[in-house]
Amino acid sequence: MLLIAIGSSLPVSGLDSQQIVARSLGAIERFARVVAASSLYESPAWPDPTDPPFINAVAQIESDLGPEALLAALHSVEAGFGRIRARKNGPRTLDLDLLTYNNERFEGADGGLVLPHPRIADRAFVLVPLLEIVPDWIEPNSGLPAKDLLAGLNTDEIRLIS
Repeated sequence: MLLIAIGSSLPVSGLDSQQIVARSLGAIERFARVVAASSLYESPAWPDPTDPPFINAVAQIESDLGPEALLAALHSVEAGFGRIRARKNGPRTLDLDLLTYNNERFEGADGGLVLPHPRIADRAFVLVPLLEIVPDWIEPNSGLPAKDLLAGLNTDEIRLIS
């Protein structure tokens, strides 16, 4: 099972964040099959809640690409939506994170790609949409059900959009 997190907090080319997230799924279809996609959720920006809020979703995909090639393809989609990597954790037009690749442990040669994503367990804005499409998912690093991880996080500011 391949899972990706999708987020957007800035408009681009006349598209708002909801439209960007929705259209990014179509762009992903060029190299992967989207098996399932969650609803859209709004959450406050982190670490600076005065930045624009994020629209978040999670998608389950199938692809023949290996982990690093898949990440490169996701980065290409980000660039197509005007993603500029200016400030860590800053606002962005599109953010595509590879969360898990068949629940395998993987670390890229340069250390840039670590799978499963090392911060899934701390991110309610990822776990809420993930649980919508894979309710019984077990987080591979901890061996804990995602629903148990989410129970320990604050979800008060995560709002279902559509």
